[in-house]
Amino acid sequence: MRSVVSNISSAITNGSELGWLISPAQDFIMVFQGDRFPEKMSGHIVRQFVTWEQFQALESAFADIDGVRLIYCEGVLEIVGIGRTHEMTRTLLCALLGQYFTLKRIRFVSTGVYTQSLQGRAKFQADLSYNFDTEKEISDLCIEVVVTSGNVAKLRKYQLLEVPEVWLWEDGKISVFWLRSGDYVQSSHSLCLPDLDIEHLEQCLLMDSQLDAMLALADRYK
Repeated sequence: MRSVVSNISSAITNGSELGWLISPAQDFIMVFQGDRFPEKMSGHIVRQFVTWEQFQALESAFADIDGVRLIYCEGVLEIVGIGRTHEMTRTLLCALLGQYFTLKRIRFVSTGVYTQSLQGRAKFQADLSYNFDTEKEISDLCIEVVVTSGNVAKLRKYQLLEVPEVWLWEDGKISVFWLRSGDYVQSSHSLCLPDLDIEHLEQCLLMDSQLDAMLALADRYK
């Protein structure tokens, strides 16, 4: 890492205005700017008043960097390092839901982390997204695993695309939101999956063993 820092510092000295050192594995982002001392942040940066054109330029610059996600919504840019906790939660939740769909014979289309966008206003990737019964242009359900929230209005980008239901997992809890008359309202259960026990799903996600989690969900719905 020392050689990488040296290379970035050299580039700044030779005229570059901004440099980034991103380490998703260690959950930090280091920002180099002009003659300022490098600023070390958590694996989540929020910047306000970013234009769509500026976002597109940054998106191109970050295109080949693994483990980093850029989220843009109406002038707010998030740069998120995708770390181990995030991926463990996301992949287990995906497996549990897939098992639930199979047990309940629910027809679904998993659209994963595909990019959703509204030209000039928003561009993002949910951690998981699903259509039910048939494939549609807009997901029926989007799920976001929130490890470092940064006080950003997470629901706005989904509201712009009129996603009917959104789940936010944070600190071991799943918050469910339905879109009603253009605004999201929080609910204790899912509209898309009304028979799913959200509290039990939360418990499964907190289990130390992923195998135990899968078995517990199977026992709950057999």
